[in-house]
Amino acid sequence: MDDRVTIGIIVPCYNEQEVLPATINNLLSLLEVYVREQLIAEGSFIGLIDDRSKDETWNIIKNISSKNQRVRAIRLSANRGHQYALLAGLLEFNKLADCLISVDADLQDDISVIGEMIRKYKQGNQIVYGIRKSRQTDRFFKRISAQLFYRIFHIFSGEVLFNHADFRLTSRKVLEELQHFGEVNLYLRGLFPLMGFETALVYYNRKERLAGKTKYPLKKMISLGLDGITSFSTVPLRMITIAGFLIFLICICLVGYALIAYMKHNTVPGWFSTVLPFYFLGGIQILCIGIIGEYLGKIYKEVKRRPRYIVDERI
Repeated sequence: MDDRVTIGIIVPCYNEQEVLPATINNLLSLLEVYVREQLIAEGSFIGLIDDRSKDETWNIIKNISSKNQRVRAIRLSANRGHQYALLAGLLEFNKLADCLISVDADLQDDISVIGEMIRKYKQGNQIVYGIRKSRQTDRFFKRISAQLFYRIFHIFSGEVLFNHADFRLTSRKVLEELQHFGEVNLYLRGLFPLMGFETALVYYNRKERLAGKTKYPLKKMISLGLDGITSFSTVPLRMITIAGFLIFLICICLVGYALIAYMKHNTVPGWFSTVLPFYFLGGIQILCIGIIGEYLGKIYKEVKRRPRYIVDERI
């Protein structure tokens, strides 16, 4: 019985002209090896998603795809961000393969473990996560901030895989279910653990970027973290309620303290009763309004039901 599977390696791209030719060549070589080893079927391919790059990324994709039938691609009509570009690739290429493997264009994820992912899929696992063994290759700030985010996310939602980004294998069955998740505020790293199914883990060491610059600066990392927490947890809203109750208790204590100080004639007129509560309550109120506003903004995006992506061209 032929147990070879058709796979698609999904690669979101944004301004990757420096690294993309080497990335495609490495992935094509990997597919050829797996085909010769009869691990995958001949129809396996690379699916590239151009997130409306401003450089020569799309021209490079068109040029390479014209010479190799294993390279397929779509170009989005506007820049939507990494998570939406990845979603577009997973949904657009889903019906062309038994399973899809998502990987970043910089190939910092170790593609040599893809073979192990495929074997675990053949054993019955519907999702196979790529997990980093360590974060020693990261800079100090990124390493500390990433570890802090995973812990905060775990406290708020519980559904998190430490040191997992978007390097994963997902079966066609899983991706068909993913289509039922219509949320606009997208955080795929939280959605897949939420879905369940049989899963497995593959561990690897992350490499240095081949060329170019990272497309996840601090601003985007913070934005992704906020999306993840507010899309999967209402704990911040509950914290506002708890904070309000604690402030009420503190105010009761302060009233008692002020009365005792007044009876002992040991008070500074006006300062304690005005300045301290003013700054304290003002800061708490601004924080609470900000948290509520973050959720309201997400509700605003969800109710409009705008398309999460629009495909402009297909190859």
